Amino acid sequence: MIDEFAKDNLHGRLRRDRKALLWKLDGLSEYDARRPLTATGTNLLGLVKHVATVEARYFGEVFDRPSPEPPARWQDYDGSDLWATEDETRDEIIGFYRRTWEHSDATINELPLDAPGHVPWWPEPCPNTNLFAIMVHVLGETIRHAGHADILREGLDGRTGVRAENEQQSDEEARAAYCAKIEQAARSAAPIKA
Repeated sequence: MIDEFAKDNLHGRLRRDRKALLWKLDGLSEYDARRPLTATGTNLLGLVKHVATVEARYFGEVFDRPSPEPPARWQDYDGSDLWATEDETRDEIIGFYRRTWEHSDATINELPLDAPGHVPWWPEPCPNTNLFAIMVHVLGETIRHAGHADILREGLDGRTGVRAENEQQSDEEARAAYCAKIEQAARSAAPIKA
């Protein structure tokens, strides 16, 4: 009984956070969806591509259920899943992510939580694992990157949140006053030395 509750709960949260990650692309120009927004080049479309690749590996290769669209071999990892080339369209990347969901969901639905898996890129003694551990791991990755996307999107146009229906129109004057209050507290706590 608890296994099915845990599985359903984790799976539901994964589905929620997948949608949240995709929502961060809504309404953005091609440039804003692709451009590097941090010193390391993190970008919104790259986050989606990366999480799709993570899911394809963990819910495919780990359980000997290769994805119909397998990513490059993990041994050949070169970081190319972290950004979109000029030849890759947004629709292609989103489509890859959605098709990966279908494959991942089939793996989750068909296997019990204690189904054995093997993660060859995890060091000893950890490569032998099970579906429960992989669901927790992939949910953590998805949440982490959805959080990155939330911060990046906020920096672009101030939009925040998990779903469009929960989004509230921001009061720019109130937001500026709130940030000024936080800035003042930071300056007071750590005075700038001349």
